[in-house]
Amino acid sequence: MKDLKVVFMGTPTFSVPILESLINTCNVILVVSQPDKEKDRKGAFVSTPIKQIALSHNIEVYQPTKIKEEYQKIIDANPDIIITCAYGQMIPESLINYPRLGCINVHGSLLPRLRGGAPIHHAIINGDDETGITIMYMDKHMDSGDIIAKRSLPIGPNDTLDIVYEKMSKLGASLLMETLPSIVAGTNNRIKQDEKYVTFGYNITKEEEKINFNNPSIKVHNLIRGLSSIPGAYCFLKEKRLKIYQSELTNTKSTTPPGTIEKIDKTGIYISTNDNLLKIIDIKLEGKKRCLVKDFVNGINIKDYLGKVLK
Repeated sequence: MKDLKVVFMGTPTFSVPILESLINTCNVILVVSQPDKEKDRKGAFVSTPIKQIALSHNIEVYQPTKIKEEYQKIIDANPDIIITCAYGQMIPESLINYPRLGCINVHGSLLPRLRGGAPIHHAIINGDDETGITIMYMDKHMDSGDIIAKRSLPIGPNDTLDIVYEKMSKLGASLLMETLPSIVAGTNNRIKQDEKYVTFGYNITKEEEKINFNNPSIKVHNLIRGLSSIPGAYCFLKEKRLKIYQSELTNTKSTTPPGTIEKIDKTGIYISTNDNLLKIIDIKLEGKKRCLVKDFVNGINIKDYLGKVLK
């Protein structure tokens, strides 16, 4: 497929294995990524992960601010196919319909479940024991196009976003490489999504990142691992923001109001919820570096924290 002219559209690290696989098998003529936003310590803009990969292979990168208004360059490239993964903007219908082989998306859920920009986060937060990758045709609506292929991936009870994210990224690249020859040949499956089973996994809001210890411990645990490590679930301890990256369920009943620090030992901080204590293992307190609780307790007087309430 080295003569297949591909425009790839993506932005974060999740998309990197997919772009690398396409570079190895196809003729990637243009890469489209979101504008650089993240800054380093000196205040300079940092290239998106996809931009970095493209430039390392001497592939031209295009970074429009508003793709709906700035897509002529992509049409001028005259691709046979456009492939997207976690690009970050809605693509206009006129661009979707331009390539002769269509516009293909690699989506991080088993569609029609969890359409939207944060499907992996929501799968873990919901407590799902399975997620997966869908290869699909794009249409003018969000993640609603015909399905070409799907492959599932189990989610372990303590898997964090980082763990699932990495596995899904590799699975997406693998499934696309298996599926692409049939798309080029015109022999691929094309299955309509059943609207009865549609759910959404929209981008996480700041309000959704905040921990509510009035919930059952399993719900708090799922929120923590579903947001670990970016953006990170948080609460407040002594009016300082406390991000929690790893927790562990216990069978010990809570005996104090939700959010109370009931116990601290060398392995964890035990927080009351509306049913059982939740063991906190990995944290970052505002003004300090991220660390394991076993290191955090070495620098504190435990009595100063027992009985304090996380809000």
